[in-house]
Amino acid sequence: MEHQITAIKPQKRNPNRVNIFLDGEYAFSLAIIVATWLKTNQVIDDRKLEQLQNADSEEKAFQRALNFISYRPRSEAELKARLEKAGFSSDVVERTRNRMNASGLIGDQEFSRMWVENRVHAHPRSQRMLAFELQRKGVDQSHIDEALLTVPEDQELALAAGKNYARRLERASLEEFRKRLMGFLARKGFRYDVILQVIPAIWAEINIKNGAAMGEKSNG
Repeated sequence: MEHQITAIKPQKRNPNRVNIFLDGEYAFSLAIIVATWLKTNQVIDDRKLEQLQNADSEEKAFQRALNFISYRPRSEAELKARLEKAGFSSDVVERTRNRMNASGLIGDQEFSRMWVENRVHAHPRSQRMLAFELQRKGVDQSHIDEALLTVPEDQELALAAGKNYARRLERASLEEFRKRLMGFLARKGFRYDVILQVIPAIWAEINIKNGAAMGEKSNG
């Protein structure tokens, strides 16, 4: 069946979309980028209308995906789950994922590298915990293994994590210090033997700093 486009009107609330009128009545809205080739008085059939609406759905999904990754990098599985939750069909979701991947906007290899790099520098945790986090995000094991190749050994990571946390324990007794730091490092996925290795070094460093600070005060 054929229809005539009788009007194309910009939406007031969304300047990126237009309302399409067929045979004198409102029919649907489209993204401007999808409707660029349409003209008033143009005649189109049902098959073309379906293609237009499918293209519009893909454009909506793409814009939703761009917004989703604007806050922080996302894995491909996270993006897929978000679009499916938004109600897009599996075909639209897959084509959107491919489009994002081809544009370099997503990709689990780069995502894994960035995730691990950020964690190591800002919130150190064990290699086991890093791998577990990426697995929960649906990343393939091959990408996880590759990303972990550049990660320091767990003892170095535990020292970094422990030093950050120990700043709030400077007034604690040795017993309280050990108890709280052990619990913190265990929650970060470090093994018991690694924790036992780093606690004395961190305790000693804190006491050296405190001793130096007391010396400066007395000299002043």
